[in-house]
Amino acid sequence: MRTGEPLPAVGEALAALATGLWHWDTATGLVTVDAEAARLLGLPAEQVSLTEAQARARLHPVDWNEITGVVQLAVSEGTLAEVRIRIMDEQGRVVRVVRSRSKPSFDRARKAYRLIGTLQEVTEPTPGTPAGRSAVTGDWRRSREAFLLDAGRALAEARSTQEVLRVTANLSMPGFSPDGLAVFGVEGDRLTVIGHHGQQQGDENPFSDMPLDTDYPAAEVARTGRAVYLSSAEQYKARYPLTWPLAERFGRRSWAFLPLTVAGRTMGAWMAAFAYPVAFTPDERSVLATVARMLAQALTRAGVAESERALTDGLQRTMLPRLGPQRIPGMSVAARYVPTGGGLQVGGDWYDVIPLPSGRFALVIGDVQGHDVRAAGLMGQLRIALRAYASEGHRPDAVLSRASRFLHGISDEDPADPRFATCVYVEVDPATGVLDIARAGHPDPAIRMADGTVLTRPTSGGLPLGIDPDADYPTTRLALESGETMLICTDGLIETGGHDLDTGWRRLRAILEEHKGDLEELADTLVQAVHGPSSHHTTGPLADRREDDIAMLLLCRDGEGCGCGEAVAVRPPVRRSVLTVAQAEPERVAVARQQLRELLHDWAWPDQVDSAVLLLSEMLTNVLVHTDSDALLVVEVTGEPGDRRLRIEVTDAGDDLPHKRRPGELASSGRGLVLIELLAHTWGVDPRGEGKSIWFELYESVDGSGDGVWSP
Repeated sequence: MRTGEPLPAVGEALAALATGLWHWDTATGLVTVDAEAARLLGLPAEQVSLTEAQARARLHPVDWNEITGVVQLAVSEGTLAEVRIRIMDEQGRVVRVVRSRSKPSFDRARKAYRLIGTLQEVTEPTPGTPAGRSAVTGDWRRSREAFLLDAGRALAEARSTQEVLRVTANLSMPGFSPDGLAVFGVEGDRLTVIGHHGQQQGDENPFSDMPLDTDYPAAEVARTGRAVYLSSAEQYKARYPLTWPLAERFGRRSWAFLPLTVAGRTMGAWMAAFAYPVAFTPDERSVLATVARMLAQALTRAGVAESERALTDGLQRTMLPRLGPQRIPGMSVAARYVPTGGGLQVGGDWYDVIPLPSGRFALVIGDVQGHDVRAAGLMGQLRIALRAYASEGHRPDAVLSRASRFLHGISDEDPADPRFATCVYVEVDPATGVLDIARAGHPDPAIRMADGTVLTRPTSGGLPLGIDPDADYPTTRLALESGETMLICTDGLIETGGHDLDTGWRRLRAILEEHKGDLEELADTLVQAVHGPSSHHTTGPLADRREDDIAMLLLCRDGEGCGCGEAVAVRPPVRRSVLTVAQAEPERVAVARQQLRELLHDWAWPDQVDSAVLLLSEMLTNVLVHTDSDALLVVEVTGEPGDRRLRIEVTDAGDDLPHKRRPGELASSGRGLVLIELLAHTWGVDPRGEGKSIWFELYESVDGSGDGVWSP
């Protein structure tokens, strides 16, 4: 190159030095390499863009994990990220070792890393030599800190003993990584093996149930609490001649046995075995001792968590009934309970299925306030009390009244912490499908009809149990038709994921309407949809994401389309809603309008739906204004989609028949029958033995005219 000639391009200069160039943007997930870098990765020597997964497949998995830690540390310190990487072939063999140097930066707006760096092949140092123990980045201290930060975070996140062992086995120590690990525990005066890695299954048998006074390094460490370092097989054999034959067959050349100590108590020992000689310098011993302390703490946390889970799960299982296959003629029952997943994982939600002396049975679901041991204890007592009152043959309202008095009495034992409970009690007649429902401050049941339509059924209710010992609980009677399914649940099923009652019910309605499987599959689908990973994609509008226990019961009356039991022949699909509007409850007119819209959710003509809602309001309001009796509403949709009939009938106890009037322009009433005559396809007024009923019908048709003749 002569003086004055232009300098060669950067790529040409790097290629001349057998150095490759690469670029990685974590926002796009792409790694771009030039021809030389591609060659070093074992790819054709040409520029190419790889996904992170494709690039990761060319690297040793341990080195990939180390890259992420070194990059984060370099960004925080504002230095270069340098790391030694083993390149693997398709058979998992190391083909070469390269050194990568890069200058990483972090884009806060995109929350992504951007790196530009070089790759250069290096000679793999011999394990155990000073070169082999040198830091990956050339700086032992920084590499050690990065490793310990990653190891501490990974061990802190492990939730079970198996997870702790798995994390420990995958740790890649800077410059010296063991290829065999074992964790020993102490039970009485015996040494046990908690877990191991790098050995075959069954290889731990000679070391299990070993007396603590045995001449074995792990036993000595567990007895004394002092670490043992063995840099060679000769040292091992000379110091522990009796147990050397047990270790000799594994072919290791260096061993470190460190105590697992928590709060001054040695709970076991950790063995790290190496396939090459290790001198165990002060720096190496410091790293091993730090990992041992973190491992001991992680194992202690995992053991406590597992004990709590076993205790609370056992407590909850003993308090909940074991349904098994319910032998209810013509009906099927499915139930689920899911703890909150936080704290003690024990709460006050429960369900029960109670055989009654009359041959009927009762479904009970409830929720005691709180998520602690006291809530679980009160739940158990309340469940037993409800079962006792029901078994005596009391009606639903009497059962809840007695239960409220009982809970109020035991809550008074701790005035500083009063508790209440919500509950739904459903008495079921399997022969007729009649449901008598009493409700204490709990969400209303939902009904899935044979054609998939889902309605929430408003029921009369009283205060939560335990607030007022003299509270009344009115009973609502519904009928479960063939092929229909009832869902009752605690609010955890509705509100999990930040939902409120409104948005939560909309989410459940979509699941119920779309499900095609049997009752058990439906129960699993409901739980998974609101409690599994998919719930993170259907979160609710509330900022408070407090999760709750989930308890639910599904009751299905066998029939065509229900998916449980053997299908039985039923009439053509019928949607029916029955509602009583009392003189003292004019607000239930709005409930009736909402139920009508839910029944007609797939009606072909929205104008007809609006007309039906208007006429329904007129009919119910007339009863409340012009009579002294309550109104009984019956809504029925029959026929196939596209050719259905809607019939709405309102019955009251008044004797005066309505007459069509022609009100003046300024009149405030008298237009009800005029509207019915204008908007309904047919209508009428029928006198009853006591009272009367007024009804109208609307017909769905393909063209919206409703002129076709409807046939049942």
